[in-house]
Amino acid sequence: MTTTTVPPRDMSPASAAALAGAIETNMRRVIRGKEQAIRLAVITLFGSGHILLEDVPGTGKTLFAKALARSVHGELRRVQGTPDLLPADLTGVAVLDPREGAWRFREGPLFANVVLVDEINRATPRTQSALLEAMEERQITADGSTRALPDPFMVIGTQNPHEHHGTFPLVEAQRDRFTMVLNLGLPSRESERAILRGEAGADALAHIAPVADVAAVREAVRAVRAIHVADPVADYVLDIVAATRHHDEIELGASPRASVGLQRSAQAQAMIEGRTYVLPDDVKAVAVPALAHRITTVGGFDLARSRHLIDTILRRVSVPRG
Repeated sequence: MTTTTVPPRDMSPASAAALAGAIETNMRRVIRGKEQAIRLAVITLFGSGHILLEDVPGTGKTLFAKALARSVHGELRRVQGTPDLLPADLTGVAVLDPREGAWRFREGPLFANVVLVDEINRATPRTQSALLEAMEERQITADGSTRALPDPFMVIGTQNPHEHHGTFPLVEAQRDRFTMVLNLGLPSRESERAILRGEAGADALAHIAPVADVAAVREAVRAVRAIHVADPVADYVLDIVAATRHHDEIELGASPRASVGLQRSAQAQAMIEGRTYVLPDDVKAVAVPALAHRITTVGGFDLARSRHLIDTILRRVSVPRG
C-alpha cells in the first residue's frame, strides 16, 4: 500500500458526497433528466479533468457548462470555435500600453476556472493545439513566458457529431486530453415540458446560486488523490487498458494518460459515494465515458463502436474479488 500525503485541509468522503450532492441538485434545476451526465461531470471536476459534450444543437450543452460553473462560483469564459480563431485568441496577446509606453500581456479566455469552447471542431488544428498545453499542464506559453492557469481549471468542449461541413476532427492528442465524452441527448417529454414552463433551462439558470466555491473544489481535488487504490484494483485498471491495446478491432489502444484518467475518475466516484477506497464497480462505472474516445477502431475513429468495444472488454476482463 502506497502512503499518500493527506492535504492540509482534508475533505472527508462524507463532506465530498454532500458537496457533490449539492452541485448535482443545483444543476438538475437547469438540466432535467440527465442525472448520469451530471454525476459524471462532477466526477470529472473532482478528478481535475476535462469534458467533451457531443450532441446535436439545442440539447443544452452550453447550459450544462454554465450550470456547473455557476454552482461552484467559478469564472466561466466562452469561446466560439470558428475557422478564423487564432491561438492568441485563446492564450492572450501582448499589447502596447500607450500611457506607460510598455508592452503588457492581456490574458485570453483560457484564464478562467471553466472554459467553454463551443463547437471546438470548427476551430483549425493550429488553434486546437493551443489547448494541448493548457489541458495537460494547466499553463500556457505565450509572448516568451509561461503563465499558470487558475486552479481549478476545466475545459468543456462541445461539438455536433452529425455536422461535418466546415469542421476539423479532433486529433488523437486532443481527444486524449478530454477525461470524458458525454452525451446529453434529447429531453424526455416531462423535462421538455418543464423547459416550456420556465422551470428548467435558461430561465432556471438565472435563478440558481452557487452552492460551493473554488476553494472547496480545490480541496475535493486534493482529497481525491488520497482515496486508496488497492493493488488488485490498480491491476484491474491496467488489465482493462491493456485489453484495448491487444484487441483485433482496435487499431490504437488507450494511452497511459487514459490509465491515469480512469483511475482518478474511479477515485472521485468512490469519494462521492462516501468511501476512502476504490471498488472495481467504481472503475466499471466510469470506464466507457473515460476510455471510448481514447481508442481508434480499425477503419477509423467511431465513438459508438468504441463504446460498444469498451463495454465488451469490461465483460471479458476478470474482476478482482475480495
